[in-house]
Amino acid sequence: MELVLSIGIGVMTGSGVWLILRPRTYQVIIGLSLLSYAVNLFIFGVGGLEVNAPAILQDGLDISAYTDPVPQALVLTAIVIGFATTALFLVVLLASRGLTGTDHVDGREQSQ
Repeated sequence: MELVLSIGIGVMTGSGVWLILRPRTYQVIIGLSLLSYAVNLFIFGVGGLEVNAPAILQDGLDISAYTDPVPQALVLTAIVIGFATTALFLVVLLASRGLTGTDHVDGREQSQ
């Protein structure tokens, strides 16, 4: 399972960096989203991968049977902050498109 997670993180990181380097603002936003998803998966991986292990205390279970809830809390917080950041980027994208008439990152097309 660690190999699949590592490959997934690598593919999302590579795709995110490639999209960030593109000249269009929408591609940059999608690239930033992919990078944030890759970081979230990395945080899950650092916390240890456990299948069917509860994060909330239950009666009758040994303490070693639980998974660490801190990575889950960190990723949940990161998801909320990521949504807010993406919404802010979309507003800036729409304002920039309205002011310049193009979605190029520097406001100019290649032919100009």
